[in-house]
Amino acid sequence: MTVSPKTLQTPASKPADRNPWAWVPSLYLAEGLPNVIAVTVAVILYKQLGISNSAIALYTSWLYLPWVIKPLWSPIVDLLRTRRWWIWMMQLLIGGALAGVAFTIPLPNFFPYTLAFFWLVAFGSATHDIAADGFYMIALEERQQSFFVGIRNTFYRIALICGQGLLVIEAGSLQRWIGNTPLSWSLAFSSVAALLVLLGIYHGTILPRPPGDQPGVLESWPKFLAEFFSTFRDFFAKPGIARFLAFLLLYRFAEAQLVKMVAPFLLDPRETGGLGLTVESVGVVYGTVGVIALMIGGITGGLLVARYGLRAWLWSMVIVMHLPDLAFVYLAYAQPNSLGVISGCVALEQFGYGFGFTAYMLYMIYIARGQHQTAHYAICTGFMALGLMLPGMFSGWLQELLGYRHFFVWVLLATIPGFVVTALIPLDPEFGRRKSS
Repeated sequence: MTVSPKTLQTPASKPADRNPWAWVPSLYLAEGLPNVIAVTVAVILYKQLGISNSAIALYTSWLYLPWVIKPLWSPIVDLLRTRRWWIWMMQLLIGGALAGVAFTIPLPNFFPYTLAFFWLVAFGSATHDIAADGFYMIALEERQQSFFVGIRNTFYRIALICGQGLLVIEAGSLQRWIGNTPLSWSLAFSSVAALLVLLGIYHGTILPRPPGDQPGVLESWPKFLAEFFSTFRDFFAKPGIARFLAFLLLYRFAEAQLVKMVAPFLLDPRETGGLGLTVESVGVVYGTVGVIALMIGGITGGLLVARYGLRAWLWSMVIVMHLPDLAFVYLAYAQPNSLGVISGCVALEQFGYGFGFTAYMLYMIYIARGQHQTAHYAICTGFMALGLMLPGMFSGWLQELLGYRHFFVWVLLATIPGFVVTALIPLDPEFGRRKSS
Protein backbone atom coordinates (compact mmCIF):
# COMPACT_ATOMS: atom_id res chain seq x y z
CA MET A 1 0.00 0.00 0.00
CA THR A 2 1.04 3.63 -0.42
CA VAL A 3 -0.40 4.53 2.97
CA SER A 4 2.38 4.49 5.51
CA PRO A 5 2.33 5.29 9.24
CA LYS A 6 3.45 8.71 10.37
CA THR A 7 6.67 9.11 12.21
CA LEU A 8 5.92 9.33 15.92
CA GLN A 9 6.18 12.86 17.27
CA THR A 10 5.37 12.18 20.91
CA PRO A 11 5.94 9.23 23.22
CA ALA A 12 3.09 6.73 23.17
CA SER A 13 2.26 4.11 25.71
CA LYS A 14 2.93 0.51 24.83
CA PRO A 15 0.03 -1.94 24.51
CA ALA A 16 1.07 -3.55 27.80
CA ASP A 17 0.40 -0.24 29.62
CA ARG A 18 -3.31 -1.13 29.58
CA ASN A 19 -4.61 -4.47 30.81
CA PRO A 20 -6.62 -5.95 27.88
CA TRP A 21 -9.29 -7.05 30.35
CA ALA A 22 -10.02 -3.36 30.91
CA TRP A 23 -11.04 -2.72 27.31
CA VAL A 24 -11.42 -5.85 25.13
CA PRO A 25 -14.75 -7.02 26.67
CA SER A 26 -16.29 -3.53 26.65
CA LEU A 27 -15.01 -2.82 23.11
CA TYR A 28 -16.78 -5.86 21.65
CA LEU A 29 -19.88 -5.20 23.71
CA ALA A 30 -19.93 -1.78 22.02
CA GLU A 31 -19.34 -3.41 18.63
CA GLY A 32 -22.22 -5.87 18.90
CA LEU A 33 -24.94 -3.63 20.39
CA PRO A 34 -25.52 -1.19 17.50
CA ASN A 35 -25.38 -4.02 14.96
CA VAL A 36 -28.17 -6.02 16.59
CA ILE A 37 -30.21 -2.88 17.24
CA ALA A 38 -30.08 -1.80 13.59
CA VAL A 39 -30.79 -5.17 12.00
CA THR A 40 -33.04 -6.92 14.57
CA VAL A 41 -34.46 -4.64 17.26
CA ALA A 42 -35.58 -2.12 14.62
CA VAL A 43 -37.82 -4.85 13.14
CA ILE A 44 -39.50 -5.46 16.51
CA LEU A 45 -39.89 -1.73 17.14
CA TYR A 46 -41.57 -1.06 13.81
CA LYS A 47 -43.84 -4.09 14.16
CA GLN A 48 -45.00 -2.76 17.53
CA LEU A 49 -45.62 0.68 16.04
CA GLY A 50 -47.89 -0.67 13.30
CA ILE A 51 -45.64 -0.68 10.21
CA SER A 52 -46.51 -3.38 7.64
CA ASN A 53 -44.30 -6.46 7.22
CA SER A 54 -43.46 -5.51 3.62
CA ALA A 55 -42.27 -2.04 4.64
CA ILE A 56 -40.36 -3.38 7.64
CA ALA A 57 -38.48 -5.96 5.55
CA LEU A 58 -37.72 -3.55 2.71
CA TYR A 59 -36.47 -0.59 4.73
CA THR A 60 -34.65 -2.45 7.49
CA SER A 61 -32.90 -4.62 4.89
CA TRP A 62 -31.43 -1.44 3.43
CA LEU A 63 -29.69 -0.95 6.78
CA TYR A 64 -27.31 -3.76 5.76
CA LEU A 65 -25.87 -1.48 3.06
CA PRO A 66 -23.11 0.05 5.23
CA TRP A 67 -21.72 -3.44 5.86
CA VAL A 68 -22.02 -4.27 2.15
CA ILE A 69 -19.87 -1.30 1.10
CA LYS A 70 -17.61 -1.30 4.17
CA PRO A 71 -14.55 -2.53 2.21
CA LEU A 72 -14.76 0.60 0.02
CA TRP A 73 -14.10 3.09 2.80
CA SER A 74 -11.94 1.10 5.22
CA PRO A 75 -8.71 2.49 3.62
CA ILE A 76 -10.07 6.03 4.11
CA VAL A 77 -10.68 5.31 7.80
CA ASP A 78 -7.05 4.26 8.14
CA LEU A 79 -5.90 7.45 6.39
CA LEU A 80 -7.80 10.11 8.26
CA ARG A 81 -7.38 9.35 11.97
CA THR A 82 -6.13 6.75 14.42
CA ARG A 83 -8.25 3.67 14.99
CA ARG A 84 -8.47 4.65 18.65
CA TRP A 85 -10.04 7.97 17.67
CA TRP A 86 -12.55 6.32 15.33
CA ILE A 87 -13.60 3.86 18.06
CA TRP A 88 -14.65 6.32 20.72
CA MET A 89 -15.99 8.89 18.27
CA MET A 90 -18.20 6.30 16.57
CA GLN A 91 -19.49 5.17 19.95
CA LEU A 92 -20.45 8.76 20.76
CA LEU A 93 -22.03 9.14 17.32
CA ILE A 94 -24.02 5.92 17.71
CA GLY A 95 -25.13 6.99 21.19
CA GLY A 96 -26.32 10.30 19.76
CA ALA A 97 -28.13 8.55 16.89
CA LEU A 98 -29.88 6.20 19.32
CA ALA A 99 -30.92 9.23 21.36
CA GLY A 100 -32.36 10.61 18.10
CA VAL A 101 -34.34 7.39 17.66
CA ALA A 102 -35.63 7.70 21.24
CA PHE A 103 -36.65 11.33 20.70
CA THR A 104 -38.49 10.75 17.40
CA ILE A 105 -40.38 7.54 18.26
CA PRO A 106 -43.34 9.42 19.87
CA LEU A 107 -43.66 11.84 16.91
CA PRO A 108 -46.54 11.48 14.41
CA ASN A 109 -44.15 10.99 11.45
CA PHE A 110 -41.80 8.74 13.41
CA PHE A 111 -41.01 6.29 10.60
CA PRO A 112 -38.79 8.42 8.29
CA TYR A 113 -37.14 10.17 11.24
CA THR A 114 -36.28 7.03 13.16
CA LEU A 115 -35.15 5.33 9.95
CA ALA A 116 -32.74 8.20 9.27
CA PHE A 117 -31.25 7.82 12.73
CA PHE A 118 -31.01 4.03 12.27
CA TRP A 119 -29.00 4.76 9.11
CA LEU A 120 -26.59 6.78 11.25
CA VAL A 121 -26.40 3.87 13.70
CA ALA A 122 -25.66 1.43 10.86
CA PHE A 123 -22.94 3.59 9.25
CA GLY A 124 -21.39 4.33 12.63
CA SER A 125 -21.46 0.64 13.53
CA ALA A 126 -19.83 -0.47 10.26
CA THR A 127 -17.10 2.17 10.67
CA HIS A 128 -16.62 1.11 14.28
CA ASP A 129 -16.17 -2.50 13.10
CA ILE A 130 -13.29 -1.42 10.82
CA ALA A 131 -11.55 0.54 13.58
CA ALA A 132 -12.12 -1.94 16.42
CA ASP A 133 -10.91 -5.02 14.57
CA GLY A 134 -7.85 -3.15 13.31
CA PHE A 135 -7.10 -1.76 16.76
CA TYR A 136 -7.33 -5.26 18.28
CA MET A 137 -4.54 -6.44 15.95
CA ILE A 138 -2.32 -3.43 16.72
CA ALA A 139 -2.84 -3.07 20.46
CA LEU A 140 -2.29 -6.73 21.41
CA GLU A 141 0.69 -8.99 20.93
CA GLU A 142 0.08 -12.17 18.91
CA ARG A 143 -0.07 -14.30 22.07
CA GLN A 144 -2.68 -11.96 23.57
CA GLN A 145 -4.68 -11.91 20.35
CA SER A 146 -5.00 -15.69 20.46
CA PHE A 147 -5.99 -15.67 24.13
CA PHE A 148 -8.62 -12.91 23.84
CA VAL A 149 -10.26 -14.06 20.59
CA GLY A 150 -12.71 -16.19 22.58
CA ILE A 151 -13.31 -13.33 25.03
CA ARG A 152 -14.13 -10.86 22.28
CA ASN A 153 -16.50 -13.32 20.57
CA THR A 154 -18.24 -14.05 23.88
CA PHE A 155 -18.84 -10.38 24.65
CA TYR A 156 -20.04 -9.76 21.11
CA ARG A 157 -22.65 -12.48 21.69
CA ILE A 158 -23.50 -11.00 25.10
CA ALA A 159 -24.18 -7.75 23.25
CA LEU A 160 -26.68 -9.64 21.05
CA ILE A 161 -28.48 -10.88 24.18
CA CYS A 162 -28.43 -7.37 25.66
CA GLY A 163 -29.95 -5.86 22.51
CA GLN A 164 -32.21 -8.58 21.15
CA GLY A 165 -33.13 -9.86 24.61
CA LEU A 166 -32.79 -7.41 27.49
CA LEU A 167 -33.62 -4.23 25.55
CA VAL A 168 -36.75 -5.83 24.11
CA ILE A 169 -37.74 -7.19 27.53
CA GLU A 170 -37.23 -3.71 29.00
CA ALA A 171 -39.51 -2.17 26.36
CA GLY A 172 -42.17 -4.82 27.04
CA SER A 173 -41.98 -4.33 30.81
CA LEU A 174 -42.33 -0.56 30.40
CA GLN A 175 -45.38 -1.08 28.19
CA ARG A 176 -47.02 -3.19 30.85
CA TRP A 177 -46.16 -0.61 33.48
CA ILE A 178 -47.05 2.70 31.78
CA GLY A 179 -49.40 1.47 29.02
CA ASN A 180 -47.86 3.57 26.25
CA THR A 181 -46.02 1.69 23.49
CA PRO A 182 -44.15 4.62 21.82
CA LEU A 183 -43.09 6.10 25.16
CA SER A 184 -41.93 2.68 26.39
CA TRP A 185 -39.68 2.19 23.37
CA SER A 186 -38.47 5.77 23.66
CA LEU A 187 -37.36 5.19 27.25
CA ALA A 188 -35.74 1.86 26.33
CA PHE A 189 -33.75 3.48 23.52
CA SER A 190 -32.76 6.32 25.82
CA SER A 191 -31.14 3.82 28.17
CA VAL A 192 -29.08 2.13 25.45
CA ALA A 193 -28.13 5.55 24.00
CA ALA A 194 -26.77 6.55 27.41
CA LEU A 195 -24.84 3.27 27.60
CA LEU A 196 -23.13 3.89 24.23
CA VAL A 197 -22.20 7.45 25.21
CA LEU A 198 -20.72 6.20 28.50
CA LEU A 199 -18.78 3.52 26.62
CA GLY A 200 -17.45 6.19 24.25
CA ILE A 201 -16.27 8.33 27.15
CA TYR A 202 -14.77 5.29 28.86
CA HIS A 203 -12.88 4.10 25.79
CA GLY A 204 -11.66 7.63 25.08
CA THR A 205 -9.85 7.35 28.41
CA ILE A 206 -8.96 3.69 28.85
CA LEU A 207 -7.86 2.49 25.40
CA PRO A 208 -4.07 2.14 25.05
CA ARG A 209 -2.08 4.23 22.60
CA PRO A 210 0.01 1.65 20.71
CA PRO A 211 2.81 3.14 18.61
CA GLY A 212 1.48 1.45 15.47
CA ASP A 213 -1.88 3.19 15.71
CA GLN A 214 -1.14 6.22 13.55
CA PRO A 215 -3.08 7.73 10.65
CA GLY A 216 -1.52 6.87 7.34
CA VAL A 217 0.33 9.25 5.07
CA LEU A 218 -0.83 9.31 1.47
CA GLU A 219 2.37 9.23 -0.54
CA SER A 220 0.68 9.33 -3.93
CA TRP A 221 -2.98 9.42 -4.93
CA PRO A 222 -2.38 7.63 -8.26
CA LYS A 223 -0.47 4.83 -6.55
CA PHE A 224 -3.07 4.58 -3.79
CA LEU A 225 -5.93 4.31 -6.27
CA ALA A 226 -3.99 1.83 -8.43
CA GLU A 227 -3.35 -0.47 -5.45
CA PHE A 228 -6.90 0.01 -4.16
CA PHE A 229 -8.45 -1.13 -7.45
CA SER A 230 -5.85 -3.86 -7.93
CA THR A 231 -7.04 -5.43 -4.67
CA PHE A 232 -10.55 -5.74 -6.11
CA ARG A 233 -9.24 -6.83 -9.50
CA ASP A 234 -7.20 -9.61 -7.89
CA PHE A 235 -10.23 -10.74 -5.90
CA PHE A 236 -12.48 -11.02 -8.96
CA ALA A 237 -9.67 -12.72 -10.90
CA LYS A 238 -9.51 -15.66 -8.46
CA PRO A 239 -10.06 -19.04 -10.16
CA GLY A 240 -13.63 -20.17 -9.52
CA ILE A 241 -14.80 -16.69 -8.48
CA ALA A 242 -18.30 -17.22 -9.94
CA ARG A 243 -18.83 -20.26 -7.72
CA PHE A 244 -17.41 -18.39 -4.73
CA LEU A 245 -19.79 -15.47 -5.22
CA ALA A 246 -22.76 -17.79 -5.74
CA PHE A 247 -21.93 -19.47 -2.44
CA LEU A 248 -21.60 -16.15 -0.59
CA LEU A 249 -24.90 -14.86 -1.96
CA LEU A 250 -27.08 -18.00 -1.90
CA TYR A 251 -25.90 -20.16 1.01
CA ARG A 252 -28.18 -18.19 3.36
CA PHE A 253 -30.89 -17.39 0.80
CA ALA A 254 -33.58 -19.04 2.94
CA GLU A 255 -32.29 -17.79 6.29
CA ALA A 256 -32.12 -14.19 5.02
CA GLN A 257 -35.88 -14.30 4.41
CA LEU A 258 -36.71 -16.20 7.57
CA VAL A 259 -34.80 -13.90 9.91
CA LYS A 260 -36.77 -10.81 8.84
CA MET A 261 -40.11 -12.45 9.57
CA VAL A 262 -39.39 -14.28 12.84
CA ALA A 263 -40.19 -11.36 15.14
CA PRO A 264 -43.33 -10.26 13.21
CA PHE A 265 -44.54 -13.88 13.22
CA LEU A 266 -44.04 -14.20 16.97
CA LEU A 267 -45.78 -10.86 17.62
CA ASP A 268 -48.70 -10.99 15.16
CA PRO A 269 -52.07 -12.08 16.61
CA ARG A 270 -53.18 -15.65 16.12
CA GLU A 271 -56.12 -14.71 13.93
CA THR A 272 -53.68 -13.34 11.33
CA GLY A 273 -51.46 -16.45 11.50
CA GLY A 274 -48.96 -15.32 14.13
CA LEU A 275 -48.32 -16.65 17.63
CA GLY A 276 -49.53 -13.60 19.57
CA LEU A 277 -46.62 -13.37 21.99
CA THR A 278 -45.97 -10.31 24.12
CA VAL A 279 -42.87 -8.21 23.50
CA GLU A 280 -41.36 -9.50 26.75
CA SER A 281 -41.88 -13.09 25.61
CA VAL A 282 -40.22 -12.34 22.27
CA GLY A 283 -37.25 -10.90 24.17
CA VAL A 284 -36.97 -14.13 26.15
CA VAL A 285 -37.72 -16.64 23.37
CA TYR A 286 -35.94 -15.07 20.41
CA GLY A 287 -33.56 -12.61 22.01
CA THR A 288 -32.25 -14.78 24.85
CA VAL A 289 -32.99 -18.50 24.36
CA GLY A 290 -32.49 -18.20 20.61
CA VAL A 291 -29.19 -16.32 20.86
CA ILE A 292 -27.81 -18.77 23.43
CA ALA A 293 -28.72 -21.67 21.11
CA LEU A 294 -27.04 -19.78 18.25
CA MET A 295 -23.86 -19.46 20.33
CA ILE A 296 -23.86 -23.15 21.26
CA GLY A 297 -24.34 -24.13 17.62
CA GLY A 298 -21.44 -21.95 16.52
CA ILE A 299 -19.13 -23.25 19.24
CA THR A 300 -20.04 -26.87 18.44
CA GLY A 301 -19.39 -26.35 14.74
CA GLY A 302 -16.05 -24.70 15.41
CA LEU A 303 -14.87 -27.53 17.65
CA LEU A 304 -15.82 -30.23 15.14
CA VAL A 305 -14.17 -28.45 12.21
CA ALA A 306 -11.00 -27.87 14.24
CA ARG A 307 -10.76 -31.60 14.86
CA TYR A 308 -11.88 -33.11 11.55
CA GLY A 309 -11.64 -30.30 8.98
CA LEU A 310 -14.37 -28.38 7.17
CA ARG A 311 -14.83 -30.83 4.33
CA ALA A 312 -15.63 -33.70 6.71
CA TRP A 313 -18.51 -31.73 8.27
CA LEU A 314 -19.58 -29.45 5.41
CA TRP A 315 -22.67 -31.38 4.30
CA SER A 316 -23.73 -32.06 7.87
CA MET A 317 -23.55 -28.32 8.50
CA VAL A 318 -25.63 -27.53 5.42
CA ILE A 319 -28.31 -30.04 6.47
CA VAL A 320 -28.34 -29.01 10.14
CA MET A 321 -28.59 -25.35 9.13
CA HIS A 322 -31.52 -25.74 6.75
CA LEU A 323 -33.59 -28.68 8.00
CA PRO A 324 -34.67 -26.99 11.28
CA ASP A 325 -36.58 -24.42 9.18
CA LEU A 326 -39.27 -27.10 9.40
CA ALA A 327 -39.77 -25.93 12.99
CA PHE A 328 -41.34 -22.71 11.73
CA VAL A 329 -43.60 -24.62 9.34
CA TYR A 330 -44.81 -26.55 12.39
CA LEU A 331 -45.26 -23.37 14.45
CA ALA A 332 -47.23 -21.68 11.66
CA TYR A 333 -49.61 -24.62 11.21
CA ALA A 334 -49.97 -25.77 14.82
CA GLN A 335 -49.79 -22.34 16.52
CA PRO A 336 -48.96 -23.92 19.90
CA ASN A 337 -49.76 -22.02 23.10
CA SER A 338 -46.88 -23.44 25.12
CA LEU A 339 -44.02 -20.99 25.52
CA GLY A 340 -41.75 -23.99 26.12
CA VAL A 341 -42.66 -25.56 22.76
CA ILE A 342 -42.19 -22.25 20.94
CA SER A 343 -38.85 -21.67 22.68
CA GLY A 344 -37.73 -25.20 21.79
CA CYS A 345 -38.54 -24.69 18.11
CA VAL A 346 -36.79 -21.33 17.97
CA ALA A 347 -33.78 -22.76 19.81
CA LEU A 348 -33.61 -25.71 17.39
CA GLU A 349 -33.63 -23.41 14.36
CA GLN A 350 -31.09 -21.02 15.89
CA PHE A 351 -28.75 -23.86 16.92
CA GLY A 352 -28.86 -25.17 13.35
CA TYR A 353 -28.17 -21.69 11.98
CA GLY A 354 -25.18 -21.22 14.31
CA PHE A 355 -23.84 -24.67 13.44
CA GLY A 356 -24.20 -24.20 9.68
CA PHE A 357 -22.96 -20.61 9.70
CA THR A 358 -19.59 -21.90 10.92
CA ALA A 359 -19.05 -23.40 7.46
CA TYR A 360 -19.87 -20.07 5.85
CA MET A 361 -17.44 -18.08 8.01
CA LEU A 362 -14.63 -20.56 7.44
CA TYR A 363 -15.21 -20.68 3.72
CA MET A 364 -14.82 -16.90 3.55
CA ILE A 365 -11.34 -17.43 5.01
CA TYR A 366 -10.75 -20.13 2.36
CA ILE A 367 -11.77 -17.73 -0.43
CA ALA A 368 -9.58 -14.92 0.94
CA ARG A 369 -6.37 -16.95 1.07
CA GLY A 370 -3.34 -15.58 -0.77
CA GLN A 371 -2.18 -12.05 -1.41
CA HIS A 372 -4.33 -9.25 0.10
CA GLN A 373 -5.91 -11.78 2.45
CA THR A 374 -7.23 -9.17 4.91
CA ALA A 375 -8.72 -6.97 2.17
CA HIS A 376 -10.20 -9.96 0.35
CA TYR A 377 -11.82 -11.21 3.55
CA ALA A 378 -13.37 -7.76 3.99
CA ILE A 379 -14.77 -8.01 0.45
CA CYS A 380 -16.24 -11.40 1.37
CA THR A 381 -17.99 -9.85 4.38
CA GLY A 382 -19.49 -7.27 2.02
CA PHE A 383 -20.98 -10.03 -0.12
CA MET A 384 -22.10 -11.77 3.08
CA ALA A 385 -24.12 -8.67 4.02
CA LEU A 386 -25.45 -8.39 0.46
CA GLY A 387 -26.63 -12.01 0.68
CA LEU A 388 -28.79 -10.99 3.65
CA MET A 389 -29.87 -7.64 2.29
CA LEU A 390 -31.32 -8.62 -1.11
CA PRO A 391 -33.54 -11.59 -0.08
CA GLY A 392 -34.60 -9.75 3.07
CA MET A 393 -35.94 -6.82 1.06
CA PHE A 394 -38.76 -8.81 -0.56
CA SER A 395 -39.44 -11.23 2.31
CA GLY A 396 -42.12 -9.04 3.93
CA TRP A 397 -43.97 -8.55 0.66
CA LEU A 398 -43.83 -12.29 0.02
CA GLN A 399 -45.13 -13.08 3.51
CA GLU A 400 -48.08 -10.73 3.10
CA LEU A 401 -48.83 -12.31 -0.27
CA LEU A 402 -48.61 -15.93 0.93
CA GLY A 403 -49.51 -15.77 4.62
CA TYR A 404 -47.26 -17.18 7.35
CA ARG A 405 -48.00 -20.86 6.64
CA HIS A 406 -47.16 -20.79 2.94
CA PHE A 407 -44.33 -18.34 3.52
CA PHE A 408 -42.47 -20.75 5.80
CA VAL A 409 -43.08 -23.57 3.31
CA TRP A 410 -41.51 -21.29 0.69
CA VAL A 411 -38.55 -20.69 3.04
CA LEU A 412 -38.06 -24.44 3.20
CA LEU A 413 -38.01 -24.61 -0.62
CA ALA A 414 -35.63 -21.64 -0.67
CA THR A 415 -33.00 -23.76 1.06
CA ILE A 416 -32.41 -25.63 -2.23
CA PRO A 417 -30.00 -22.99 -3.66
CA GLY A 418 -27.87 -23.40 -0.53
CA PHE A 419 -27.43 -27.10 -1.26
CA VAL A 420 -26.71 -26.46 -4.93
CA VAL A 421 -23.96 -23.88 -4.38
CA THR A 422 -22.37 -26.07 -1.69
CA ALA A 423 -22.10 -28.91 -4.20
CA LEU A 424 -20.28 -26.64 -6.65
CA ILE A 425 -17.53 -25.16 -4.47
CA PRO A 426 -13.95 -26.50 -4.32
CA LEU A 427 -12.49 -27.28 -0.88
CA ASP A 428 -9.18 -28.59 0.44
CA PRO A 429 -9.89 -31.72 2.57
CA GLU A 430 -7.52 -30.51 5.31
CA PHE A 431 -8.78 -26.95 5.47
CA GLY A 432 -9.84 -25.82 8.95
CA ARG A 433 -8.35 -28.84 10.67
CA ARG A 434 -6.05 -28.15 13.60
CA LYS A 435 -2.57 -29.42 12.82
CA SER A 436 -1.03 -31.71 15.41
CA SER A 437 2.37 -30.69 16.75
